[in-house]
Amino acid sequence: MFLKNLLMNLPEVQGPTESKLGFKIKLKWTLIILVSFFILSMIPLFGLGSNALSQFEQLSIILGANFGSILSLGIGPIVTASIVLQLLTGAGILNLELTTSEGKKYFQGLQKLLAIFFILFEAIVYVFMGGLSPEGFNNVIFAGMPSFFTFQLLLAFQLMLGGMLVLFMDEVVSKWGFGSGLSLFIAAGVSQQLFIRAFSPLTTAGTWAFGSGLPAIGAVWTFFGSLINADMMGAAIPFFAILFTVLVFAISVYAQAMKVEIPLSCGRVRGQGMRWPLRFLYTSNIPVILVAALIANVQLWSRLLQNRVADSGFMHWISVHVFGQFSGNMPTSGLVFWTNSPNLTEAVIKGILTPTMLLQSLTYIAFMIGGAVLFSVFWVQTSGMDAKSQAKQIMSSGLRIPGFRNDQRVLERLLNRYIMPLTVMGGIAVGLLAAIADLTGALARGTGILLTVMIIYRLYEEIAQQHMMDMNPALRKMMQT
Repeated sequence: MFLKNLLMNLPEVQGPTESKLGFKIKLKWTLIILVSFFILSMIPLFGLGSNALSQFEQLSIILGANFGSILSLGIGPIVTASIVLQLLTGAGILNLELTTSEGKKYFQGLQKLLAIFFILFEAIVYVFMGGLSPEGFNNVIFAGMPSFFTFQLLLAFQLMLGGMLVLFMDEVVSKWGFGSGLSLFIAAGVSQQLFIRAFSPLTTAGTWAFGSGLPAIGAVWTFFGSLINADMMGAAIPFFAILFTVLVFAISVYAQAMKVEIPLSCGRVRGQGMRWPLRFLYTSNIPVILVAALIANVQLWSRLLQNRVADSGFMHWISVHVFGQFSGNMPTSGLVFWTNSPNLTEAVIKGILTPTMLLQSLTYIAFMIGGAVLFSVFWVQTSGMDAKSQAKQIMSSGLRIPGFRNDQRVLERLLNRYIMPLTVMGGIAVGLLAAIADLTGALARGTGILLTVMIIYRLYEEIAQQHMMDMNPALRKMMQT
């Protein structure tokens, strides 16, 4: 009873009182949160030592985080909470009634409580297991300070504060803006990385590349510079990175546009009807986000265990053979090795392709596809996208399928013919596309690019629909009924 009361009374962002917000209001709050996210991601953690932040570069793209800033946790805790709930619900351990408003609020409260728990847990783990920690006592920054432990607590508090802010901003976007905050933060981070890796004229040391003899970060400048110097191999790598990035964009947009349309007629008004779209990528980018977050968590725990576990004993065996370990930024064993995507394009160009890399690539593809299908099915069952929920929504709107008896059970059976196959096929397609994009060495990682394209596409559709309803009041009334 206590838990239920707690979940039902957790602090939350007050939602709008009107049923439909206007276009300008949604756009305003989306931009406010987006700008706030970028500003917060530039605020460094006070007291952070000279950690090897480059080791978290891959994680930062997936988790919408900027390691070393107050938003180092990113969306990790929120997505991890969602993964746990998906698995518990899918396994039948949690039986929640999501068709009622009370059940939905209970589920949302449970998800928020889990997210808060993971924010606190991950902040403590990051700091006290050496992922993001202050320097030793000998550093001048600690001169006259009470203890090393004090700075550890200070860092953990800053990470917790940043995690809470991300949770708050996600809720603001979900209720007052376009799309979801999680998707918005991923798209913003990847877009930033994509622009930098494509057009940055600076070197990795932060100096101007032109005339320095050092390659620029931007693939475009590296490509032209290699051509000028007649370095064909050096030009081929950025060329194919740009090419595969463009191909991922094109294929993602095409896949997003594929859909099955079910004709519906209005029972109250004869001759009036519409088409109910069921997209080929039925669960959109959600499965890829969850799989990518799962891989990111495995990589994170691998690094933390490698830094803190002794060189012998059972935990050392777990660290080496289960989670795996890294040599620099390269995984060498365990799950992190087999769930890592090698750059096959670069390996072929340099002539260093090995059978192990091919086996690693096949394992990565299988993991991405299997995970995407699994999370797609779980998401459909827990988010109201299943045939029963969709049939109920259609019936409540006063719509029916021409030529079929006006019965919810009949409509549910018909929708089942489409929804579950689309869920599985869409999961396979999105998992395969994400894996291939990663393996071909696209800019800013293929998974991140795929997610960004899908997020921006859905965001564009939502913005266009909202703008159309604001311009046509009659259409708004029809959509609300």
